[in-house]
Amino acid sequence: MEAYLGIDVGSVTTKVAALDVNDELIADFYLPTQGQPIVKVQQGLAEVRRHLPADVEIRGVGTTGSARYLAGTIVGADLIKNEITSHAVAALHYIPDVQTVLEIGGQDSKIIIIRDGVVTDFGMNTVCAAGTGSFLDHQALRLNMGIEDFSHKSLDSETPVRIAGRCTVFAESDMIHKQQVGHRIEDILYGLCQALVRNYLNNIASGKEIRPPIVFQGGVAFNQGIVKAFREELKTDIIIPPHHEVMGAIGAALLAHEEMADHSDSTKFRGFGISDIQYRTSSFECKACPNLCEIAQLATNGKVLARWGGRCDMWERTSAG
Repeated sequence: MEAYLGIDVGSVTTKVAALDVNDELIADFYLPTQGQPIVKVQQGLAEVRRHLPADVEIRGVGTTGSARYLAGTIVGADLIKNEITSHAVAALHYIPDVQTVLEIGGQDSKIIIIRDGVVTDFGMNTVCAAGTGSFLDHQALRLNMGIEDFSHKSLDSETPVRIAGRCTVFAESDMIHKQQVGHRIEDILYGLCQALVRNYLNNIASGKEIRPPIVFQGGVAFNQGIVKAFREELKTDIIIPPHHEVMGAIGAALLAHEEMADHSDSTKFRGFGISDIQYRTSSFECKACPNLCEIAQLATNGKVLARWGGRCDMWERTSAG
């Protein structure tokens, strides 16, 4: 059988998805990045390979996410796309009439405005962690509960307390204060969910026209407290698509399929055997101009495969391999 791979490497999680020729999801894997994007890409490919038929032929590969260039170099990607495009394409695949996409990941948040199947606007927050999955995980850990318990317990709230959610430091301090004065944990948790949703809408979504159908994707969409808070704040239904946690990878695979359909060339995919290769990353400062850019490079067996990171294309143009 023929298949297309999508790989989404973020700062917190790495996702790999395989689609068949009909763009149906046939295998996926979701794992924490843990500061090791290369290792996790290799592990993700190995796990997905185990769930694919022995005779599968990979016809195209796309990468996305904050480490998309690194992942693209390792696997031999046919297409490297940004997260906005990948998430929008995946949302349109499952909900063709979608007009607004809410996406909250481990370390960033996005809103994508779609009109007539075309992205017309977007907003993205990569500076503050308030409202992201990593912050929610941290609060759950501080309260000695799993993130699943956080989700379920927040739904038990009857009188949520108001939490300052514009900053992670203030939010945590406010939660501690509310605990100390005797508020119930479930009311504090749902109060935090409401605060994070307000923060999202007042910052990332500021000035954006949010129209239904509204799709909520990303790992944080597992949190039913956040979903409930969005529904209450926006006063409309929020659609959670199937496979919402791997939508970036699905979007990359869809884009790879489209790209390879327009080209008769064979895929650049290096094969599943890359899971066994030892890669080394390093960096150096380019002194060709006053910018002094930090250039990252990837090598294996002493051979440099690629360089990137400069403000110009000097090193990309001269990269090896």
